Amino acid sequence: MSSISIGPDDRPQFTRFIENQFKTTLKPPPKDLTFNEQTAVITGSNVGIGLECARVMLEHHISFLILAVRSKEKGETAARQMRQKHAGVKIEVWPLDMLDYDSCRAFAKRCNELPRLDIAILNAGLAKTAWNINDSTGHEEVFQVNYLSTALLSLLLLPVLKQTALIREQPSRLTIVSSFLGCVAAFKNRDSVPLLTSFDQLDGKFGIAENQERYAVSKTLSLMLTSKLGEVIDPAEVIVNAVEPGYTKGTGLQREVKGVVFHVILRLLGLAARSPQQAAWTYIDAVGVQGKESHGSFLMNFRNMSYPSMMYEQEGRQVVERLWEETLDELDFANVKAVVGGPDKNKS
Repeated sequence: MSSISIGPDDRPQFTRFIENQFKTTLKPPPKDLTFNEQTAVITGSNVGIGLECARVMLEHHISFLILAVRSKEKGETAARQMRQKHAGVKIEVWPLDMLDYDSCRAFAKRCNELPRLDIAILNAGLAKTAWNINDSTGHEEVFQVNYLSTALLSLLLLPVLKQTALIREQPSRLTIVSSFLGCVAAFKNRDSVPLLTSFDQLDGKFGIAENQERYAVSKTLSLMLTSKLGEVIDPAEVIVNAVEPGYTKGTGLQREVKGVVFHVILRLLGLAARSPQQAAWTYIDAVGVQGKESHGSFLMNFRNMSYPSMMYEQEGRQVVERLWEETLDELDFANVKAVVGGPDKNKS
């Protein structure tokens, strides 16, 4: 059953966290799983889960691996070690700054010039305790990276993913890394009109609670995006899903987080954390094991799970539609409406 068909899961957050971290049987990829003759791109792949995912894909015979990273120097350091171990595999490092629309567009253009792109894993994410507006786009940075730029890449990679499906005679894969926290965000600004600009307005202080909510709601938006992409994209062309890797140690996600209290909390949570390799298995499952039944769905614990409860209500569905329309308008400079079959203002 798809995530929408499953219905809401209204159990307490702590109950679901315990199930996710302690009661899940972690599944390494099947030994016979192969990515031979396939091309994959992983964003944010010089550290943490993205890096481990790259390593696992290499163990399963990926033919061409693209590490999409903000720091080309750090990416090359990671790639150098991989090339030494997998001498016959083509491994490239491509620059990608998720805080910069131009960088996202240039990266997507380069991808669309490839002979094929079988798999795209959008892993890059950001968590911060400071409130910062991105000078390049005018949007708050966590919202920018975790939602807007992720949406832009998702849409701009569709043409090459669809074209590859014709070559391989089976669907290509697009997986968006999300989080269970997206299911429990308060999303207090859901009724704001317009919606997108409300994420750039700071209402009062920005402490630990506000930081967690900002990160969580950015993941709510990514789940809404996944659901909508599932509606507008044919799973025979591209299977789109979102995945929760579980709380993981050593990801580098909180690299810009400051404050003693916050790091004490992270240390305590680390007692229940998965290793980056175990978390990477969830990515591999999403792109290499799960089939069309995962299209437009949220994967957690290696199976389809419920979306945020509000998405099963009329009000929530209206928010999803409003978010989608405003997102297409925000990204219209990149002709994204043409990609999903809507009117393209730039050609009118």
